[in-house]
Amino acid sequence: MPSTIDKTTMQIMAFICFILIVLLLKDFNFFSSFVTAEHLQTFKTIFISILLEAMPFILLGVLLSSLLQTFVSEQAIQRFIPKNPLLGILFACLLGILFPMCECGMIPVVRRLILKGMPVYIAVVFIITGPIINPIVFAATFMAFRNHPTIAYSRMGLAFLVAIVIGLILYRFIKSNPLRISRTSFLTEQELDSHQHTGGISRKLNTFFVHASNEFFDMGKYLIFGSMLTAIIQVFMHRESLLAIGQGPISSHVFMMGFAYILSLCSTSDAFVASSFQTSFTSGSLLTFLVFGPMLDFKSTLMLLSVFKTRFVLFLILLISTTVLACSLFWEHFLS
Repeated sequence: MPSTIDKTTMQIMAFICFILIVLLLKDFNFFSSFVTAEHLQTFKTIFISILLEAMPFILLGVLLSSLLQTFVSEQAIQRFIPKNPLLGILFACLLGILFPMCECGMIPVVRRLILKGMPVYIAVVFIITGPIINPIVFAATFMAFRNHPTIAYSRMGLAFLVAIVIGLILYRFIKSNPLRISRTSFLTEQELDSHQHTGGISRKLNTFFVHASNEFFDMGKYLIFGSMLTAIIQVFMHRESLLAIGQGPISSHVFMMGFAYILSLCSTSDAFVASSFQTSFTSGSLLTFLVFGPMLDFKSTLMLLSVFKTRFVLFLILLISTTVLACSLFWEHFLS
């Protein structure tokens, strides 16, 4: 699995390098016919503005994620899990407020929590809502939509609604353990965790900084890719075509779901990408982008496949996609 992720990362970085080379060769006759100086200036303005706005929130999210992952044990979380299913779903939805972690750090932690007894429906709800329902993401969304702050509140509310529906469906239909990991592997992980925790404060600090730096660069490359693709789309795609998609009652939602899945942006930065489409897409489709992306994207799909059985992941993909689309349409027509 790590080799698959590394290969994907290299392909993404190669694509970014290719685009940069193309832009640097703007005086070459082949490119000058469709890449003008005005195009390049607009592209650079959009690309740099998204990066500058999003980077502080990514850094803050990485530091908090690393702090929690290094110094807070899974056992401390599990002790507070309610036995009642509705209260358990509510508890999972609110966990993100206390533990604002990116989905990259959540999936390994949740795997260990399931092995230690956390119900699957609570774990999945935590995975899909944790990257959205937390103060860092709310602040980033509020900042990105300063001229339309209701988007930030609607994002939290819609994520909460989707999570309740998904949690109840999983509680009703998923009875067996969907994890791939064996009990032997779990015991090996326990030994590694025990070895890590036996070290002193210097070992934990070293773990904290290593995790923070790795996660920062991991999320940073996806942000760069997403920002670049967003800028390219806005500069080179015909405005009429974009408006035709963005104003459609269904097509706008479906397009933004696919867009969010491909970009694989961190939830602390995706709001800045979404805000750049305010004049082209409906508010409802922007909400779909902001809710669907953190719950499911290409990057998280690879991570889910490494933890859960393929059949369960496919069921989860279908469940998240249909639930987000249905709840977004309901939200847009009745609650917005």
